[in-house]
Parts: sequence; C-alpha cells; structure tokens
Amino acid sequence: MTDITSVSKIGKQVIAEVERAVVGKSELLQMMMATVLAGGHILLEDFPGLGKTLIARSFATALGLDFKRIQFTPDLLPGDITGGYIFNRTKNKFELRKGAVFANIVLADEINRASPKTQSALLEAMQEGQVTIEGETLTLPEPFLVLATQNPIEYEGTFPLPEAQLDRFMLKLKVGYPNLEEEKLILRRRRERKQDEIVLSQVTKAKQILSLRKAVETVHVDADLEGYIASLVGATRTDRRVAVGASPRGSLAFLKMSRANAALDGRDYITPDDIKRYAMPVMGHRVILQPEYWMSSSVTDDVVNDALQKTPVPVIK
Repeated sequence: MTDITSVSKIGKQVIAEVERAVVGKSELLQMMMATVLAGGHILLEDFPGLGKTLIARSFATALGLDFKRIQFTPDLLPGDITGGYIFNRTKNKFELRKGAVFANIVLADEINRASPKTQSALLEAMQEGQVTIEGETLTLPEPFLVLATQNPIEYEGTFPLPEAQLDRFMLKLKVGYPNLEEEKLILRRRRERKQDEIVLSQVTKAKQILSLRKAVETVHVDADLEGYIASLVGATRTDRRVAVGASPRGSLAFLKMSRANAALDGRDYITPDDIKRYAMPVMGHRVILQPEYWMSSSVTDDVVNDALQKTPVPVIK
C-alpha cells in the first residue's frame, strides 16, 4: 500500500520533471500537483502565450496519462466534445465515435471562447466522471482531470463561464509573466535545445495515481480545522459586497486541497497554513459580487483576504 512518504516523493519527482519544460512556476506547479492528488479540476486564467498549454501537456507526459486537447471556438458544438453516433455505411449501422473528453487529462483550451451551451457539455463529465450520449451513459477513464484555460473576462470575444461550471473547478490559478531572469533562461534553454519540442520522461502511471489518492485520504484533519474551513467559507456568505458566497463544494475543496498539500510535504496531518495557502485559488472564483462591484477586479481579493483576517485561527495542541 502507498504511504504518505511515497506520495511526497513521487509528487516532487513529477514537479521536477515538469520544471524541465516550465521555467519559474514552482508554486503554480505544486498547487497543480496537489490538485491531481486531490482529484479535482483546474482552471488557468491568463493571457495567451504564457505557457498554459505547455504546462498541461508536460503534466500529462510526466504523469503517464492519456492526453487530449480541445480548442474551444465560437462554432464548437457539444457533440464535438462528447462524441456521438456515426452511421457506418459499410456495416450498415450506427457506431459510437468517442469525443476528446474520453481521456485522462482533457485540456479545454480557451474554454470561454465557446458558447455557454458548449461549455456546459463538460458539466456532467466534471462532476460525475461520465458522459450521456443518445441516452446511453458512458464512464470516463480514471483518473479524469479537466485542465481548462481561459482568457481574462475583459478580453475581446469571450463568454463568461456559468457559475455552476466555475464551481466545479477545484482551483482557479493564474500563470503570470516570467521575470527578466526567467525569460532569459527560457531563451537560453531553447537555444541550447535546438528544437521547440521538450522531451520529458514518464514518472508515474494512471493506476499509481489512484493509489496515491487513496493515501491522501488517510491524512488526519482535526475537528477544529474543519471548523476553521467552515468559518472561512461562511465569512464569504455574510460579506455585504457578496451576492452569492462560496458553496459547500468550496469547503470540500479546502479539505481535499489541504490534505493533498500536507501529503506533498510528507505530513500525515494538516495545519492552518495548508488551508490558508489555498484561500484565493479555492474561493476566488466561487464568490459572486453585488452588481455595483462587478467592474472592480480587486474586490474579490479583498473579500477573501478579509475572511482570512477576521476568522480566528485554531491553535492545535
């Protein structure tokens, strides 16, 4: 049986392998690896050209998982994602042609460029791990992870994701621009490589990842820390600037992410810092502001930070 030490060791090996392709994003990669261990989906929001697709592809290679990419466009249809029945003339019958969603890691690239109807095609897959086509329910391969990228909402030609779908992403993360030294390192590595493609090695495989997730479930969570999570999420629901606060799914995301973070650090118990670290990624996209605050991008950050400051941190003996 896989133990916590193995989770930490293998997780760090995967991150180290991905860092051969991705420069200067250690914090981001650790959070993404923790999400893989927690069994959640990830939303990456940032401008084009910052390496979002490279990160997704590199993770798939290092994890040894089947990878499919869907480029979302305004004319993309739900059937293009899930697949459908195609008439085979030679056999004179309808045959199922599975869509790109049938993979371990699905990269939904620029997800907010497609219409809400197409975006919702992923809802059942993300929540239930299955797809219904023509009344027939088909199970998706395990593990199943949607890694979606989106351009900032203010970007031209985008459709905001429905709240129900946003809530199904365990984390929302930003990639950010590299600093000067990191950008110089990107250029030097490309020059020395003499090719665009970066060859990465497989560290683990699907069956082992499922075993790592079971080990994460053994991480101890003190009752006081469960109360701290509930209080943090509850604070977003009473803030006067908020129309709809974080849902119970947000509380569960806190629980799963803090456990995965502890396991990645080699601990079989969580601390308040494990919870605080994920406050913005877990709650930022789950908070819906009052209409008068929609035009201010910093208010959501203020709401989450206020919840952190006002909620008493339990002292574990």
